[in-house]
Amino acid sequence: MPTSELPNDPDSNDLANARTAWAEDRTVLANERTFAGWMRTGMACVALALGLRAVFNDTDYPLVAKAIAELFILSGIVIFWAAAINCRKSQTRMSEHDVETQSYTRMTLLATILTFAAASTGVILWFL
Repeated sequence: MPTSELPNDPDSNDLANARTAWAEDRTVLANERTFAGWMRTGMACVALALGLRAVFNDTDYPLVAKAIAELFILSGIVIFWAAAINCRKSQTRMSEHDVETQSYTRMTLLATILTFAAASTGVILWFL
C-alpha cells in the first residue's frame, strides 16, 4: 500500500510509493471536481427550463413549451443522480492518503436536495 510518509533517508521505492499516494490523492480530488461539474450541468438544465418557460410564455402552444421545459428538468434530475452514482463508484476504487474525501452521504444528500428543488421548479412551471 503506497504511503505519502517518507523516512529521513528515502530510497527510490519510498519516493515511488509517495508519488503513487499523491497521485491517488489527486485522483480523489479530481473525482470531487467532476461531481461538482455534473451538479453544475444539472442546475444549468433547470435554468434552461426556466429560460424556455420565460421565452415561450406567450406562445400559441403553451403545453409544448411546458413539456420541453419539463424535459430539461428531468434531464437535470438524471444528471444529479448519475453524478452521485458515478462518484460513489469511483470512490470505492480509490484510497485516500493525505486528503479527506467527501462522504457518499453528503453527495447523496446534495443530489436529493437538488432533485427536490428541480422537481418543485417543474411543478411551479407547469402551473404558471
